[in-house]
Amino acid sequence: MIHHFDLGSVLRRSVSDLYTNLVTRSTGAAVRAEIEHELAAQPLGAGRLLAIIDVTHVGLLDYSCADEVVAKLLLRYALPGAPHDAYFVLRGAQEAHVDAIEAALARYGLALVAEGVGPAGDARLLGAVPDDERRVWDAAYRLGTADVGRVAAYLAIEGELAVNLDGIARTLVALSGRRLVICVGADAAAGERYVAVGRAECMLDIMTQH
Repeated sequence: MIHHFDLGSVLRRSVSDLYTNLVTRSTGAAVRAEIEHELAAQPLGAGRLLAIIDVTHVGLLDYSCADEVVAKLLLRYALPGAPHDAYFVLRGAQEAHVDAIEAALARYGLALVAEGVGPAGDARLLGAVPDDERRVWDAAYRLGTADVGRVAAYLAIEGELAVNLDGIARTLVALSGRRLVICVGADAAAGERYVAVGRAECMLDIMTQH
């Protein structure tokens, strides 16, 4: 199931019709509470949830609000025993938004997929991401549906220093645990298959079938 949270609208509902800026910790906490309330209302066992955090209509976004709205929201679902199998995508971010969000994510060692801020408007990872995870995630994103062998072949074609297949497999598992890729089952020949969070056409198919 896909949930779209326009933070500008959430801000106006939860704080004031006059607000367009997310600039205090209490404001950020109020916005996060509304998002968490909607996600918590989904029945247990509802399958995978995708939450789109849309900041298109937010003016200023300071560090305290990025910490409250984005980092603490992700932290809740990154812990064992999270209430749902939820994944998150940032949409509509400007460079000033990105700076605040990256700083907040880095504080907790978190990462998030952001749409439209990479080269040519592609998605990219924000936050604390080691180089090996970033390379493997980018390969999975480019491939659409990826397995260990396809990622290895892509990295070789791109001239990357090839890592061993076991290393790629461990990295994909790590990315899955960080909710940056989704494991979509196994193929008898290729093994586990993954889709990068943020690959829009693949995500839509996954979320409408599970």
